[in-house]
Amino acid sequence: MNFVEELRWRGMIHDIMPGTEEMLEKGMGTAYVGIDPTADSLHIGHLVGIMMLKHFQLSGHKPLALVGGATGMIGDPSGKSEERNLLSEESLRHNQECIKKQLVKFLDFDCGANSAEIVNNYDWMKGFGFLQFLREVGKHITVNYMVAKDSVKKRMEGGNGISFTEFTYQLVQGYDFLHLFQAKGCRLQMGGSDQWGNITTGTELIRRVEGEEAFALTCPLITKADGGKFGKTEKGNIWLDPERTSPYTFYQFWMNCSDEDSKKYIRIFTLFSKEEIEAMEKQHDAAPHLRILQKALTKELTIRVHSEEDYIQAVEASEILFGKGTTETLRRMDERTLLNVFEGVPQYDIAFADMENGLNLVDLVAKKTPIFASNGEAHRMMKDGGLQVNKVKVVEDHLITKENLLNDQYLLIQKGKKNYFLIHFR
Repeated sequence: MNFVEELRWRGMIHDIMPGTEEMLEKGMGTAYVGIDPTADSLHIGHLVGIMMLKHFQLSGHKPLALVGGATGMIGDPSGKSEERNLLSEESLRHNQECIKKQLVKFLDFDCGANSAEIVNNYDWMKGFGFLQFLREVGKHITVNYMVAKDSVKKRMEGGNGISFTEFTYQLVQGYDFLHLFQAKGCRLQMGGSDQWGNITTGTELIRRVEGEEAFALTCPLITKADGGKFGKTEKGNIWLDPERTSPYTFYQFWMNCSDEDSKKYIRIFTLFSKEEIEAMEKQHDAAPHLRILQKALTKELTIRVHSEEDYIQAVEASEILFGKGTTETLRRMDERTLLNVFEGVPQYDIAFADMENGLNLVDLVAKKTPIFASNGEAHRMMKDGGLQVNKVKVVEDHLITKENLLNDQYLLIQKGKKNYFLIHFR
């Protein structure tokens, strides 16, 4: 397929340097996207660049994922209002290894000539002395050229200014492009639209040092339809690492996308073809309540980032709140997913000692907790089939024992159809 055309219909091109498409039509090209390893996991904001590399590879070209061990030690001023904290080499190396494991889920590293590669700019920058850098790189780019970049101008106009360290970031990133051009024949750098200034510094450096053409392509910065920042929730980023963001929370993020956002995201973050997406959109528009786009988007991403088993468990967990779940579903949930599912429902703490010899259910829900106003109300609801313990209807009073507990410490009480209560035995 034609790489540029593929990105174009998916809405993934913001700026493209003239001649890029013609260059790629001549044969297999090489392109890279840079990732600063400032955390030990990618978040979904990184997925746009990764999907650009994925489509690049599917188009028969060679993708390079540059993990910025060197640039990560400086900090990119683009889109930032103040300087970031600098990480140690040890922390950066750890982060790089974690990121590599996540990239394997998207890129093919064993498919012949256009196999993906991971490169680390610390490997070629660590022995580069300051004076050598000034002579071989700094002399080719003027201060006038660097100050004219939007990322620099905005910081200089702000109250905090910009340090020399961050000011030189575009030179270091520009040298990455030059190095990859010389070592790997890389002629294209891709990234978010806020990276245009840094990327074009690299193309200019290649032109001045090598007298050769190199190219730039950027994608739009993804936002939500309501103007909110994509990938951000009240609790922070949506990460790919299940220890940072549980598969259930990851699943819920995509399922809760608006219809407008889903139409945009399914083009950017999945590999469905144009025909498949257009067919799904027709089905979705005919029956929006079925949330066809959200379900397709969520399934594709949850399985790719986590696993099919995690996806199935997330579906089952989400159905609990709609009365479709079972005791078995609850018992399969780990503690984190259980708390994610029932986040926001009333919770009560009870001492383990109170159930030493079993705890009377009516006493639990009417005396030790305020779930019911009286014993009589609890008994009446039992008789009417409106009280459930761990998704099982209770028709008569009985003792609650440790065997009833979820994850050895929780009990789920359901009063009527929609009122849930979580009791935590400590």
